[in-house]
Amino acid sequence: MEAIGETGGQRVRIIGWGLAAALILTPLAAMQVTPEVVWGPEDFVFAIVVIGGTGLLFEVAVRLSGNLAYRVGAGLALLASFLMVWVNAAVGIVGESDNPANLIFAGVLLLELAGTLLARFRAQGMAYAIGVTAGAQLLAAGYAAVNGWGKEALFLMVWVALWSLSAGLFQVAARQEAGQE
Repeated sequence: MEAIGETGGQRVRIIGWGLAAALILTPLAAMQVTPEVVWGPEDFVFAIVVIGGTGLLFEVAVRLSGNLAYRVGAGLALLASFLMVWVNAAVGIVGESDNPANLIFAGVLLLELAGTLLARFRAQGMAYAIGVTAGAQLLAAGYAAVNGWGKEALFLMVWVALWSLSAGLFQVAARQEAGQE
């Protein structure tokens, strides 16, 4: 799988950052037309940090490897991480947002971060790190199911699928890189 050409890559970057800006500005526009959307400055700062941080991390991933499987794998892992932070901060994943059980998901993200750093962003190591993250997420889903959060446990399987697919793509990238050496 070849990387997107330089001109095409520039367009993708412009579109990506444009979408990020649109996501951040959407609540501001909604606040002008409905009283149901009420964001304070801290909400916008949170959105900028989380959305912008995810975008910056993807920029780093794109620069680390020209391999398309690696880039898509990184994108899926970042999407899963972003969604976990966003959903958990907004409403909580299990119970209410202040439910202590939601701290489990911070642990999953810390495990992902530690694994990524230990892997030093290499495809084979990333495959293992993200695979372990998928396993931890599966355990979290089991915990939710055992504690009476059946719907939430099913919802958590979305993350298991995203991280599993990401790990598989990193494995593909590792095989491709090994074949080129």
